[in-house]
Amino acid sequence: MKNILSVLLITIFAILTSNSSAQNVTIPLRFDKYYTYAEINEAIKALNKAYPDLTEAVFVGKSDENREIWALEINNKLTGNKLSKPGVYVDGNIHGNEIQASEVVLYFADYLLKNYKINPEIKKLVDKNAYYLIPTVNVDGRYHFMKDANHSSMNRGLRIPKDDDRDGLFDEDFADDLDGDGNICQMRKKDPFGKYKTDPDEPRVMIRIKDGEKGEWTLLGSEGIDNDNDGQINEDSEGYVDGNRNWGYNWEPNYVQRGSGDFPFSGTGIKAIGNYLNERPNILVVYAFHNTGGMILRVPGSKELSPLNPNDIAVFDNLGEHAEKIIPGYKYLISWKDLYTTYGDFTDFTFGVLGAYSFVGELFKSEDETYSNEPENKKEDEGFSFRENTETQKERLKFNDKVVHGALFKDWTPYKHPVYGDIEIGGWVKLSSRLPHTFMLQDLVHRNASAVIYAASQTPEVSMDIFDVKKLESNLYQVRVRLVNSKIIPTMCYYAIKKNLYPKDILKINGKNIKVVSGGILENSYTNKVNYKEYKPEVQFLTIPGNDKVEFQFLISGNGNVKFDYNSQKAGSVIKTYNLK
Repeated sequence: MKNILSVLLITIFAILTSNSSAQNVTIPLRFDKYYTYAEINEAIKALNKAYPDLTEAVFVGKSDENREIWALEINNKLTGNKLSKPGVYVDGNIHGNEIQASEVVLYFADYLLKNYKINPEIKKLVDKNAYYLIPTVNVDGRYHFMKDANHSSMNRGLRIPKDDDRDGLFDEDFADDLDGDGNICQMRKKDPFGKYKTDPDEPRVMIRIKDGEKGEWTLLGSEGIDNDNDGQINEDSEGYVDGNRNWGYNWEPNYVQRGSGDFPFSGTGIKAIGNYLNERPNILVVYAFHNTGGMILRVPGSKELSPLNPNDIAVFDNLGEHAEKIIPGYKYLISWKDLYTTYGDFTDFTFGVLGAYSFVGELFKSEDETYSNEPENKKEDEGFSFRENTETQKERLKFNDKVVHGALFKDWTPYKHPVYGDIEIGGWVKLSSRLPHTFMLQDLVHRNASAVIYAASQTPEVSMDIFDVKKLESNLYQVRVRLVNSKIIPTMCYYAIKKNLYPKDILKINGKNIKVVSGGILENSYTNKVNYKEYKPEVQFLTIPGNDKVEFQFLISGNGNVKFDYNSQKAGSVIKTYNLK
């Protein structure tokens, strides 16, 4: 009986603590903190519960460590089903350490939903498009980054075991939190033959010695010990497959592209998301959020995929240049040309396979961490790098001391290492360097979500006009039809047209008592120049450019109602009926 009572009490306690945990996530969401993996799933379900008429929580699949991947889909069913509208896909955190990316996706969802009834512009965008949102792609990476001791670049890849040091063991020698503070910092040792010395202006910073100078410090790398007793430290952590190099488009093996995996879609979660995307062929805009550097990157990821069609470039330029203005200091760039070459890249997949205009948002600029009243000193010739120089470190330390009061940097502290002896541990902590302090998070998530909102506002809006109807003889009519797209994004990207990725838009004409004798694109309405289609003129294939129109002319015999039915995989449908009499 005692055992039964114990089990019952444990069960009740588990239910109570589970409910208590679920109540931590409230609607509207808050953005003065970073959500854990479990809280993100709770947030998706909480948003779905709060807005059941506009949302659906969709199980996408599981990760390599069997964690669930969830999507939140936003759609007003009263204005059409999801697949009948332009689709906007947004995700984040494909790299496990890039956690603020998930916050942008959650903020975007929260902002659309809480403003739906009070902001006419937001209501219009929600009614117009379908939104597919996966806040966390690399759920394993986020879980371990938040739960375990790390530095800002750890737990980046997928959790696919790999024998890095080829000793027959897998992932057996991670970095270790030697001082138990929840961070993996750096180790240094006093050494007169070391390559570094203390910066005379800032004792927490080390600078490389010049030729002939006496050294003071040797840098020993990240905190850790030799867990497998092979004479090496931290040499076999989590297996490295990069989720953003594992997609089945322009993929290259590991000897060409580090982190690509054994084959495309070898990541369990990556494959699940690939299937999810392929089941949503209406997706026309993609935003994938990463960190760091303050960039809006467009495809392609490698030179081999260039050049793009000038008309596609014009669309990218419009969306990218507006994003630059929405997010001050961010740069709109071409991935391969302005940053570096990548293969098996996610946005190359979404552009090259789905035909969607695709961007990466590289969130946060560490140079925003300033303690100065001087204008930002921009050095364009330095390029974009994840490394930082000594002066930058000193500036950031002032920010650490005066603005966030020591939260980002651990002062160097003595430690007795079992191999190295007397060392010091210190440096930038886990929630630093690539991540904004949470007081800066609200501005970051809002501005980046606003860039997506602008792109969503430019998905195609097609209207139809039946005009210039003329009766030529007793029951023969000339009918002109104009299809207008009032937005920047065309109904089909030009790369998709070139590669025949999916069917073109279709205009169909039918009626009970009519016959379409001939029809085709009206090339010049003044000279009556028409490019007539030879067979089945009642079915016309087309695409409508951004901010432009396409006109058709038909000769129709008969009378009564004629149905003009336009349908597009990416831009939805428009139907009109005209009575010939």
